[in-house]
Amino acid sequence: MSSSARAAVAGHAHGATSTGIPNGKLGMWVFLASEVMFFTGLIGAYVVLRMGHPQWPGSEGHLSVPMGTLNTLILICSSTTIVLALAASAQHALGAVRRWLLATVVLGSLFLVIKGFEYAAKFSHHIVPSTNVFWSCYFTLTGFHALHVIGGIVFNLWVLGWTAREERWRAQRHRLEYAGLYWHFVDIVWIFLFPLLYLF
Repeated sequence: MSSSARAAVAGHAHGATSTGIPNGKLGMWVFLASEVMFFTGLIGAYVVLRMGHPQWPGSEGHLSVPMGTLNTLILICSSTTIVLALAASAQHALGAVRRWLLATVVLGSLFLVIKGFEYAAKFSHHIVPSTNVFWSCYFTLTGFHALHVIGGIVFNLWVLGWTAREERWRAQRHRLEYAGLYWHFVDIVWIFLFPLLYLF
């Protein structure tokens, strides 16, 4: 068998597409592209509405910049931990992969807890999505983002489950890269939302 034929067989065995990119990675990139369009539409609508309403958020209340900043730092740290998990996987350090993945899950969960406290504070002051246009945008944008964080946590826990047995992990370790791509996307979306909602 020629070397090109062997390469083609190897690529097929690993689920590679005609582009040479594995099916899973290509699927994740296509999915993330659709998510980019989704959030671009929401953020674009927010910017248009913001330009038409110079008084944000109005007299009903304000967002806590310190809490938003803390959540931003938490997500940045979680991006670091999942990169460290990938680095540990490349070095075949399965124990370190588990620890860094678990740290990522904990940080993502902490982000949601802080966001829950923010929501509770607004609800206690009778600030709800129907209060005005700003709060409708705020709850929509942060609510959808929180759902994506939950999805990322579930994804990371699923990958963490594959680390239970080393032989299974060798066959499934590529899924960690897909989880990392998704988690970075979630973090990047928040990097856009934080200044738009909290600072301007």
